[in-house]
Parts: sequence; C-alpha cells; structure tokens
Amino acid sequence: MLILGIESSCDETAASICKDGLILSNVVKSQEIHQEYGGVVPEIASREHESQIGTIIDKALKKASVSFRDIDAIAVTYGAGLMGALLVGLNYAKGLSIALNIPFIGVNHLEGHLYANFISYPEMEFPYLCLLVTGGHTQIWEVHLPGDYILHSNTVDDAAGEAFDKGARILGLDYPGGPAIEKIAVDGECNKYQFTIPVVKNDPFNFSFSGLKTALLYKYKMMNASEQKANIHNLAASYQETILISLFTQLIRVVNKTDIKRVSIVGGVAANKRFRTLAQSLELKNKLKIFFPPMEYCTDNAAMIATAGYEKLKKGLTSSLTLKANPSLALNDSVEL
Repeated sequence: MLILGIESSCDETAASICKDGLILSNVVKSQEIHQEYGGVVPEIASREHESQIGTIIDKALKKASVSFRDIDAIAVTYGAGLMGALLVGLNYAKGLSIALNIPFIGVNHLEGHLYANFISYPEMEFPYLCLLVTGGHTQIWEVHLPGDYILHSNTVDDAAGEAFDKGARILGLDYPGGPAIEKIAVDGECNKYQFTIPVVKNDPFNFSFSGLKTALLYKYKMMNASEQKANIHNLAASYQETILISLFTQLIRVVNKTDIKRVSIVGGVAANKRFRTLAQSLELKNKLKIFFPPMEYCTDNAAMIATAGYEKLKKGLTSSLTLKANPSLALNDSVEL
C-alpha cells in the first residue's frame, strides 16, 4: 500500500511516500522568508505553499522512484495550523483524489507527531506517555491506542516553542528562536542565572512559560550594553535550561501519576540536543524508556502524516470531499469522515 503524505500546516511545505509503513521519501521545504519578520506571516506562508507544493510532491515521488499512478491513497493535514496554509495542502489532496480516483485521509497534525517515533521505532508498545513540544503546543498525553488519548498536561499561556522564540527576540537573536538559543547556549553556563521554574497553582500538572519570558526580559534590561554582550551566552543557556527542566518536571509528575515508564518526546523542540542529553540522565534515574525521533521527524514533516494516514487506512478510515480545514483542531477531536 503506497501512501502520499502532504503537510502544509504552517511554514514547511512537505511531501512523503510511505509503503506499508516504511518511509521511502520525505521532502521538506522550509520558508526562510519569515526570518526577516521574526515570525510566520500567514498570508506569505499560503503563497509560498502554493508556489512550492507541486514541486515538493514531484521531488518526493522521484526520490521514492514511483509515479502518481502507483499511489493508493493520499494523507493530508487538515488541522491544526494556519487556515490559508492548511487549505493549500487539503485542496491539493482533494484534487489529486478526484483526478486519480483514489481515497484521501484527513490527518490531525498533532496526531501525526504522535506517530513520528513509530517511523523509526516500530517496536514501541502501548500504552505510553507522549510529551508533545511544538511551536504552538506543549502537552503530555497518555496514549493507549490510535485515537485513544488522555490529556494530562497543557500550557496555560505560551508553548515551549513560543517561549524560545520570544526569548530569542529579547536577546536579539534570529528566528526561529529554539535553534538560535541552542546555538549560543553551547558556550554558556546553564546555571549562571537562576530563573524560577513556573508553577500553575490551580493545576500543578500544567505548564506556564509567560512569566519565564518576563523574567528574562527584566534580567536583560538590568544590564548595560557591554554586560548584555558579555553574558548573552549565559543568559541563553540558563533560559534554555529552565524551559527544559520545566518540561521534565511535569513529565515526571505524570509518570508518577500513571506509572507508565515508556515516553515518546516529539515536536520541534525535541530536536534540541541539550534536551536529549538531559533525557538520558532522566531515563536512568527514573528507570524510563525515552524515545526521540530522528531530527528530520521532529519538525513539521510529511512522513509522520503519511504514517498516520497509513494506520488509519488499515482501519478502513477515509475522508469525504466535504472535509474542511480546521485551524484549531485538537488532538482528541473526532475526525470528520
């Protein structure tokens, strides 16, 4: 069974070919134009997707040595994300579905991330905990079966990815903020500045990062220009460390609550090397088994969408041409078929 996966929820245009669960190709085009604006501009993102999607799909087919006539079904992200960006991929998939007379499957972008580790670790077993850390989401899910999820932790304000972006902006670094902070933090002392790990008093399992961002801003503004320049590596390292420790603190709370020792960490922030290093010591100390996807499957990609689509198609699940893009689609929302 050959599945074409399409992802266009934000600022990556991506296509992938999946054959019986095996990824044959995964092509991603990141929209670098947003760097000059310090964040994703929705209208520009939509135009970039429109101009690139055909080329990216052709590259994915060529890399997998297949053609359109070989494709059995199409999996495409229909939420969550930017409305205009989602529409580009969804409408393209619908058009191909009609032209090729094959089914298409709408995939929740967040559910795609849940499948990212199954690409490289098919031995993963249910149940497991999933720490989902993307630009717009920071959540901990208890996963029993595909479609059977329990939410334990969510962010009450900024997501971890947003905290990295906003912190980078305060420090005068490039967008996206996560890689920019990680790069200069390598030369800094992670314990130089003590930022308080945020706590949500009325729900200790939830995340909060807006206060941390404010603390960084105040600390930075207290310094003169020369002090800022001399300490930027230490500020970045300390800020990064606090975000990562906050993620692990909540994860351990949920591990203790559920007694589930298998953990999947997915999303763009999962590409952070310091994150992975800290996870190794956490794994040993708490007798956990932690899975990280390969770097190429951390950020938005179509391989995870194709894999999720393949699992749904095995169950006989397909979508109708009336399926609508849903920018605010939640992971536990029912799929419209």
